[in-house]
Amino acid sequence: MKTLKVRLGPRSYNIIIASGILKELARMLSTYSDITKVMLITDKNVARFYGPIVTESLRPYKLEAAVATIEPGEEQKSLSTAEVLYERLFQHGMDRKGLVVALGGGVVGDIAGYVAATYMRGIPYIQAPTTLVAQVDSSIGGKVAVNHPKGKNMIGCFYQPRAVYIDPSVLKTLPREELTQGLVEVIKYGVIRDAGLFNYLEAHIEELLGLDPEVLEKVIATCCRIKAWVVHKDEREETGLRSILNYGHTLGHAIEAVEGYKGYRHGEAVATGMVLATRIALLMGLAGEEVLERQKNLLRAAGAPTDYRPRDIQEIFAFLRRDKKALAGRLNLILPTKIGKVVLKEVPEEMVREVLTSG
Repeated sequence: MKTLKVRLGPRSYNIIIASGILKELARMLSTYSDITKVMLITDKNVARFYGPIVTESLRPYKLEAAVATIEPGEEQKSLSTAEVLYERLFQHGMDRKGLVVALGGGVVGDIAGYVAATYMRGIPYIQAPTTLVAQVDSSIGGKVAVNHPKGKNMIGCFYQPRAVYIDPSVLKTLPREELTQGLVEVIKYGVIRDAGLFNYLEAHIEELLGLDPEVLEKVIATCCRIKAWVVHKDEREETGLRSILNYGHTLGHAIEAVEGYKGYRHGEAVATGMVLATRIALLMGLAGEEVLERQKNLLRAAGAPTDYRPRDIQEIFAFLRRDKKALAGRLNLILPTKIGKVVLKEVPEEMVREVLTSG
């Protein structure tokens, strides 16, 4: 078992990484003396595999538990789904001593966290991520949100969980394409902060794809350590440091939105966003060709796409101008200067247009 800490003063919490930890989750929850009721929020796919493990383990403890399931998919991250979940909380009689357990991937974690943050102005929740994307990224840091037709994660807040419980063994039930999405986020960490991690990924990508337990746990812990450090330094994106975690995401979110959150999976969109951002860095003279080629090679080895042809460039720009990092209509992007280092730069729209149209 590995325990890392997100250091945020009174909002500090642990990230606990251990295979089989889901079976122990109820015992850990029982130590929260102030909790009386539990609402497990998950999706139908995850519920089939892991819902009974968690709910059955709760029975020996004096925690009244209920389950709320949503359909899988990014389109569920909406205000209408949140409304359904609020109703389930009311039905279960949840008050401020209730605890929400987010059991699932990034969609479940984001919407369950958002519902916990806004129900009765905030009740506690924990994250129990079941995808690699959620384990290394979205479950940590307290960003909770729902989507809007005008953009992804446009309605939300910062609301930290009480703890994050990561069970790498659950990844064995992931489809290969879902594992690839998580590997894109892992590769992102290497580019933005840790050249040693990037080198390790280049040498061990096949073991990761094969879910080698030792390699997998090492990589997850490294990514969580980076994320915890960034969140500690810039919890609410006030200094600009936390924005480095959005490398590839500004363009990726625009791609997702243009495709109606259906044509591209999140990781696929981020992978293409990383490549586009690096091509912009090359045009601006910030990075060399090697930075682009190494990323493309590693992303392809992980099974991710590296090319994107927009069907409507104007629509892409409409989403980019609404991005949370856009200021006074000016586009700001995280761009790499070398493997392990990125910078936030204002980018002229014509340069983005050139990269999008040049294929």
